[in-house]
Parts: sequence; C-alpha cells; structure tokens
Amino acid sequence: MLQRLYVHNFRCLENFELTTKGMPSALLIGQNGSGKSTIAMVLEILQGIARRKNRVGELIQSKDFTRGRSDVPIRLEIEALLNEKLYKYVLALELPERFKELRVAEEQLIVGGEPIYSREEAQVTLHATPQNIRAQFLIDWHLVALPVIQEQSEKDPLSHFKTWLARTIILAPIPAFMTGDSGGETLEPKRDGSNFGEWFSGLLSHYPAAYTQVGQFLRDIMPDFRDFVYDPVGKDFKSMIVRFEENNAPLSVFFRDLSDGEKCFFLCAAVLAANQLYGPLFCFWDEPDNYLSLPEIGHFVTSLRRSFGKKGQILVTSHNPEAIRSFSDENTLILRRNSHLEPTVVRLLGDESPTGDLVDALTRGDILYEPK
Repeated sequence: MLQRLYVHNFRCLENFELTTKGMPSALLIGQNGSGKSTIAMVLEILQGIARRKNRVGELIQSKDFTRGRSDVPIRLEIEALLNEKLYKYVLALELPERFKELRVAEEQLIVGGEPIYSREEAQVTLHATPQNIRAQFLIDWHLVALPVIQEQSEKDPLSHFKTWLARTIILAPIPAFMTGDSGGETLEPKRDGSNFGEWFSGLLSHYPAAYTQVGQFLRDIMPDFRDFVYDPVGKDFKSMIVRFEENNAPLSVFFRDLSDGEKCFFLCAAVLAANQLYGPLFCFWDEPDNYLSLPEIGHFVTSLRRSFGKKGQILVTSHNPEAIRSFSDENTLILRRNSHLEPTVVRLLGDESPTGDLVDALTRGDILYEPK
C-alpha cells in the first residue's frame, strides 16, 4: 500500500507530499491545472523505472524543472508498505551547467529502515543483507540503477519492490486506442489502455480464474453479455470478439467496435481481477467516470472501492458529482493551485470543514482555492 509520495521541483510540484497511509481508496479533486495529472506522471516515471526504462533522458526532460529552476535537483520519493515492511525509494536528478541531459545525483532503496543499496553520482553500493554481500560498482550517471541491479531471488526485497512497482496500474484510458487485438501477453498495462488486448490475454493466460470474475462483473452491468472469445487472425495475432444473447438471439461484436463506455467496463473488470489474482496492487485511475452514463458511475466506482477495500489500494481523480459523493471527508484530498506561478498544495477534505454539501461547495469554488 502506498504510504507517501514526495516530489520536489517537478513541474507544479514543489516540496509536495501526498500521504495516503491507511486509505485503501482515496479521491483527488481540484481545478484543472491543479496537479492531478502531474501526480500520475510522477507515478508513471517510477513505474517506468521498474519496467526497465533506465535512461534518465527518457524519463524526465529539462523542461520538467519547476519554472526552469535547474539549479535545484528534481527529487522523487515513494514509500510503500509491502508484506508489513516499509519500502522507501529515493531518486534525485540534476542538470549541471553545460549538460544537455539530466543525470542521477542520488538514489537509494531502504527496507524496514535498512539500506538495500545507495548511490552518489556514479558510485553504487550494495549493502550487506541476508540475501546479498556488500559490493560496489560504477554506473553511467545518466542511467538509473534500480533496473540493472540483479536480485538474488524472488524473496529478495529488491525483487519484491520492483515487481510491485512494475505492476502498479496507472490509467487514463483512451478507448479509441483499445482494440482488443493481441500479438503477445503482458501483466503491465499502459496508461492509455492501448495494450489492453495484450494485458487481458496475459491475465487470462496466467490466471484462468480471471475468466469467471470478469464474466460476472460484465453480466452485472450488461445483463445480455454472454462471453468473449479470441479469433485467430494470424500465427501470433488474435482479436477479441464479445458475444451477447437475449431471448436466444445471439450477437457477436468485435471488441474494437464496442462503445467507449463498454470498453471501460472491460477495463474495470480486468483491474478488479488483476488485483484479486496477482495483487495486492496499487492503481491510479485518472477520471474513471469518463465515458460513463450517470446511472453507471455509482456501480463502477463502488465496485472499485469494494475490491480495493479488501486488498490493494486505489487512488482516483474526478470532476463528476456522482463519483465525488462515493467518497467521504476522510479519503478525499483537495489539490489547490491559485495560479500557474504557484505550487500545488494538498489538503485532506476532513480538515477543511466545507459548508453544506461537498458538490455544492465545489460548484461555488469555496474549497478549490487556497485562502489568501
């Protein structure tokens, strides 16, 4: 479970600390431009590192410094409670004068208060643990060390952390990109959902029980849903077909031809099954209510909160009143930014005491801006 995310000097996030300790599910609300998507971007950077993307220039650009302030390092910290141990990963990136690409200034992984490895500039130190002996090596300053350090076994804390971080689910789906076509298998979905076919195929291949769970969720929200099959298109390529039936009259539809909302139903079903079968997972979903009709939003959000309330953790953003009302004062976080020249500030709604109904207060703008 994510406990803390700290970001400094990255876009609109300066000395920014997001605390979600004890929150199986939480909601981020705020005006457009308040920093919600920037938080998703930071999480995607960390996820990308665990997914073996280690060239700094592919992760962060010089334009990402807050107001061009490149004399101060960008600093990212993430803390997660995994198997009752606190994992803390730190990455600091700098851009010295006359350098065209950022480089690593500091990096470390600490588990239960004990360092697993640490780094200053090019020097990496692997600290002595029950799984590893102490060792040192040099690495290119422009490469992040986490993906290249070899874990000793699946019980190695390094392996556990990398697997958890790589399998985090970060979503801002674009249904037009979700075709249901698959040329391979993965357990690592992309943010826009463009590899949904590969993810869904990988989920079913590794965890056949997902078929039943996905089917049950879809029948609850689409009563005429019957099942889905894969149609082989070539040697290593297949396309998903969804089958419906009512009054013994069947209908087959290619997944790519479903409506945007129906594709999101499948995406939600996959998220729930993944968390249940190879979780606990952390999921960040930017506006899951997009593409849904009003009667569908409540069931959609409630299903996500119920599943992650049992295991794992989900953080969502929304502007939709129905989705906002599905959360409470104790797990709703407000992001504020009064202007593009000011950093983002985060507050727990329970500390704000808005007057009257929350949605009405948001409509009036009573709690969206930091008081002067």
